[in-house]
Amino acid sequence: MSTTTSPASGTQTLLAAVSAGTRVYDLGRRLSIGMPQSPNHPPFWHALPRRHGDAVRVDGGSAANDIITMGTHVGTHIDAFSHVSQDGRLFDGSDAADAGRGGRFAELGAHTIAPMVRRGVLLDVPAALGTPDGCVPGYEITPQDLTRTAERQGTQVRPGDVVLIRSGWGRLFGDADRTRFVGHDSGVPGVGEAGATWLADQGVHAAGADTIAFECLRPGAGHSVLPAHRVLLVERGVYIIETMALEELAAAGVHEFLFVLSPLAIFGATGSPVRPLAVVVDA
Repeated sequence: MSTTTSPASGTQTLLAAVSAGTRVYDLGRRLSIGMPQSPNHPPFWHALPRRHGDAVRVDGGSAANDIITMGTHVGTHIDAFSHVSQDGRLFDGSDAADAGRGGRFAELGAHTIAPMVRRGVLLDVPAALGTPDGCVPGYEITPQDLTRTAERQGTQVRPGDVVLIRSGWGRLFGDADRTRFVGHDSGVPGVGEAGATWLADQGVHAAGADTIAFECLRPGAGHSVLPAHRVLLVERGVYIIETMALEELAAAGVHEFLFVLSPLAIFGATGSPVRPLAVVVDA
C-alpha cells in the first residue's frame, strides 16, 4: 500500500497549518536613506519624481510615484554565484571576465537563483557561548562553535537547509553611529574559512548572517580578504544572505522554521535585495 502523499492532500495540509495559525518573522531590514551598508556598493536612494498635485485628473484624482537607486548588495540581500571569483574563475569554472562581458552574467546571475521554500535553522551562537550581548568585535565563529550551538539547541543541520547564524551584531544596525555596524575599525564577528567549510560540508543550500559581510572581518581590515565568500560562492556553490534581522527570531527561541525567500529576477545581476521570512505554526 502506497504511503505517498498526493498533491491535493499536501496542499490541504499546508492550508490547514495556515488556518490553525502561523507566526511570520520578517528577517529583512527596512530600506532607508543613510542606512549602514558596505562602502563598496552604491547607496540606497529614494525620491518622489511625481508628487500628489503635480498632475491632477479631471475628476480630482492624483497619483504619486517613486524612483529608487541602490546597489544589489545593499540592505538585506543575497549573493549570486557571479558575485565572487577566485583566480579569474567563477563557480562553474568559467572565465569571470568573459562571463561578465556586456555588463551581464547570463549564466550565474541573480535571475538563476530559484525561490527558496526550505527548512530554516537559526544557530544562535551568543546564546551557546554565554555572551548575551553578542560575539565580540572581530570574533571568528569556529566549526566548534557551530557544532556546540546546534547541539545545545537540539537542532540538527541537514542537507538542503538554509542556516542563519546569529552573532548578535545585528543589534547595531539601528545605532545612531552608523559606522558601528560597518565595523571597519572594530572588526565584525562571523565565520571564517573553517566555519564556511563546515557549513558547506553539511550540504546547506544557503547561509545567512546578521552582519554586513556574513563573515569575520578583522579590526581595521575591512573587506580586504573574504575567504568564506570564496569557499561558499566559488568552491562549494552555497548562496550567502547578508544584513539579516535575526534578533526577534532569537528572542522568541525559534531555531527551526519554514524559510521563504524570493530574489528579484534581475537578469545578469550579481545579487538581489530580498525580504526573507521565517514561518512557524503557532503551538
